[in-house]
Amino acid sequence: MDADLAFALALADLADSLSLPRFRALDLHVETKPDLSPVTDADRAVERALRERIATERPGEGIFGEEEGDSGGVVRWILDPIDGTRNFSRGIPVWATLIALERDGTLVCGVVSAPALGRRWWGARGEGAFCDGERVHVSAVATLAEASVSCTYGRDLVAVEPAVWHARGLGDFWQHTLVAEGAVDAAVDAGIALWDYAALVPIVEEAGGRITGLDGLAPRPAEQVVASNGAVHDELLALLGRTGPAK
Repeated sequence: MDADLAFALALADLADSLSLPRFRALDLHVETKPDLSPVTDADRAVERALRERIATERPGEGIFGEEEGDSGGVVRWILDPIDGTRNFSRGIPVWATLIALERDGTLVCGVVSAPALGRRWWGARGEGAFCDGERVHVSAVATLAEASVSCTYGRDLVAVEPAVWHARGLGDFWQHTLVAEGAVDAAVDAGIALWDYAALVPIVEEAGGRITGLDGLAPRPAEQVVASNGAVHDELLALLGRTGPAK
């Protein structure tokens, strides 16, 4: 196994050991950040522990985390300590720690660990994508009319539903990992941050899919992100382009 990926998986083990005991804890502390999103004591504890582990075992490598910011560097770990904090804080098990490594602007490996679901996905360049040790691949669905699509925004869901076989709003990391394992054919996300999608890029692409912005180029922070099996990607982008970006 690639050494970077092995270390990312070890970081995920550490994150799970801290986050899962706090899930549905009666004394969970939840605050509201300036951007009005919630943050829990678990978010902060997980990121702090991962930062300390990286500093000890990978000195000189940068870190960009949701809670403590960006130290920069050409080699950088990108951390979302708990993706789906709203779910986490309300006792819904769809949340995960997202860990990615970026080298010279390329996202080389990613791990998505969802301990309350008992599932973990990972991928590294040239090594494939996996869920719980089993290799995963995107679906072979060829047309949007036959596709199952998940959308975060209601406007996108309304636009997509008449054109597809099945449409639902699954949200967060979950919809993208389902694309990677072939259960969902495409996912249309909100305008999300780098830490929300960095780990997903190598997983979806190594599973044989595509993950882009609405313009078909590489995802960018604060813009919508679309993941798919590749076969329905351009058709979906064209449909979304006719309706315009969601607000």
